[in-house]
Amino acid sequence: MSREGTYSPNTDRLARRREAAQRQDTVNAILATQRMKLSDWHGRQYVLRTATGKAKVFDSLSHLWPEAEALGGVSFDPLDPALLARLKSRP
Repeated sequence: MSREGTYSPNTDRLARRREAAQRQDTVNAILATQRMKLSDWHGRQYVLRTATGKAKVFDSLSHLWPEAEALGGVSFDPLDPALLARLKSRP
């Protein structure tokens, strides 16, 4: 760990940003099933948006799933076979 609050084996700033972008792409593939999208806000916070325009800002990805379930009124099952198949078929 190169700095407080960073949980990545990458010490290079660009490698960490690349890693974060890959995580965000995977998260957005899951959120898209409920017409939601996560975006990065200045590399410090995240903004979760629904298709109807609702939005929530939070600091950590650890808050994502409870926020998504509350904002969208749906639950996410990470072991759903259809979801796993969709993630595996992504390029």
